[in-house]
Amino acid sequence: MLGAVVWLIPLIVILSSNRTSGGEKAAWILAVIFISWFAWIFYFLLAPLKDDRVRY
Repeated sequence: MLGAVVWLIPLIVILSSNRTSGGEKAAWILAVIFISWFAWIFYFLLAPLKDDRVRY
């Protein structure tokens, strides 16, 4: 039971994050499902892959 909760944490974080949206968010979720925790670490380091938003 605890293992399932720990496995779901990255998915919940990515789903609730505003860093990515749409297809990019779906790609990160699939990466976490198939590659596991390494993808979650890369998500925090690399997401968003392409930043179209203007920052002031």
